[in-house]
Amino acid sequence: MRIGIVGGTGDIGEGLAHRLSHEHEIIIGSREKDKACTMSKSLTDNLAEKGVLDAKCAGATNQEAVDNGDIVILSVNYKHLESTLAGLTGFEDKIVITPVNPISKKDHFYFDPPAEGSAALEIKRLLPESSRIVAAFNNISAQKWKRLSEKLDYSVVVCSDDEDAKKTVMELVNSISELKALDGGPLEMSSVVESLTPLILNIAKYNNMKDVGIKFF
Repeated sequence: MRIGIVGGTGDIGEGLAHRLSHEHEIIIGSREKDKACTMSKSLTDNLAEKGVLDAKCAGATNQEAVDNGDIVILSVNYKHLESTLAGLTGFEDKIVITPVNPISKKDHFYFDPPAEGSAALEIKRLLPESSRIVAAFNNISAQKWKRLSEKLDYSVVVCSDDEDAKKTVMELVNSISELKALDGGPLEMSSVVESLTPLILNIAKYNNMKDVGIKFF
């Protein structure tokens, strides 16, 4: 499967690319293609040193990541979300995964959703009607993604109005380390999932903890 990562040179995008590139063809997208190509080479070299010789990863523009991906992951900071999507086309009929969380900070982190109620629902409004929006990977630490020697053993809640797209993404989640996908219902529930991330960040901050995550038993 070809997976395009818009904003793939950020921490979460880089971590996703590392974790997925030994089983899928990854297209790291960026506004600066040279930066994406440099990261791609670094990633494949790093994996080769760890014995993963068949990693498939290429640098590209964000638009090329959309055009060439069977699945597109929007690894974008929420404050840049609308402007990023405004410059891209070609999302029709594609599965689009959003791990985006609208978060603001004062002395603590808090959920700061758009009028639609969640970033996922805003993305649904911004993209073509045929786009198959799926909220997933919202509550995993960016740094945890990148530490390949560590297992990912969190629960990943997956929300979508498209049942087939949801099933595909849940299978993808379950193929990564020890992640466990859980069906969170329709895309409307994405507001609850996204709002857990500032709670996780506050728990880490106020309790001197790192890489706090969620696991349902």
